[in-house]
Amino acid sequence: MSFTRTLTHTTSGASCQINGFGACLLSYKTGGADGRECIFLSRDAKLDGSKAIRGGIPLVFPQFGHPDKSMPQHGFLRTNFWKADDSSAYDNPEGAGIAFTLELKDVKNSRGGAWGEDTEYDCSFSYNVKIDSKTITTTLEIMNIGQKAFPFQTLLHTYYLVDENAALDGSKCYVNGLEGYLVADKVSGSHYTCGSEPIVIEGLTDRVYTPTAGRDIVDVTVGVGEGKSLKIVASGTCGGEILPVSCVVWNPNKEKANSMSDFGDEQYHNMICVEPGILGNTASLEPGQSATLTQTTEML
Repeated sequence: MSFTRTLTHTTSGASCQINGFGACLLSYKTGGADGRECIFLSRDAKLDGSKAIRGGIPLVFPQFGHPDKSMPQHGFLRTNFWKADDSSAYDNPEGAGIAFTLELKDVKNSRGGAWGEDTEYDCSFSYNVKIDSKTITTTLEIMNIGQKAFPFQTLLHTYYLVDENAALDGSKCYVNGLEGYLVADKVSGSHYTCGSEPIVIEGLTDRVYTPTAGRDIVDVTVGVGEGKSLKIVASGTCGGEILPVSCVVWNPNKEKANSMSDFGDEQYHNMICVEPGILGNTASLEPGQSATLTQTTEML
């Protein structure tokens, strides 16, 4: 059984594929004759609902990584089936889009800790995808429909395809725009301020870039192969107030690739993760309010 559906923008010919398991976007191809693929999906990714999908845009909530060991890593959005809201689907000259929804009562997998079956929290989720000829916009909305506020982290774990096996070639694969951000390097354990030089992949890379005061919106350019780049703009809100958005840059390199059964040993040459997220420890969603995380990626 296939859980994947295709969204096509008739006017431009752009298209994307979304798997109902985790509402994970698997592919985005630009319009026009070239039909450029922009999203990386592991050739060994499981698409049958047996585990989180390796590649695409997995959704992360209520925690990023595994700081709370009583809950699964990255939370439960990426490991449960979402419902496609067919009434939201559209295809017009400006773009095509669709929404997927999930309610906490329907979450069967990856629960634990404060979000176990006996949780005091209640919430629902909506994930909106919009495409046009050169742009894809994804918005995750979290709605507190319960009686108690809850702390949260959320992130769009986006895998971008890098052409020409060039992920480790700093002249072709890089991230620009995070200068001045505070860096937590999870590999070396070091902390420092990001300089003006491009961020490149030289080995196992796992860094969190946290904005300083006044820099709420992520606005970066990513090189994804010779002559190819894309622009990412990401923003977040909670209860109608703007929240600062952090950015994670990740590549498993040989060390991690070899240990992942759903990732080809050499595929780290073909991808870079640039992941906007609300990752501070102060985000809390009050009853009746919603939080959003929006990412727009434009192919340059």
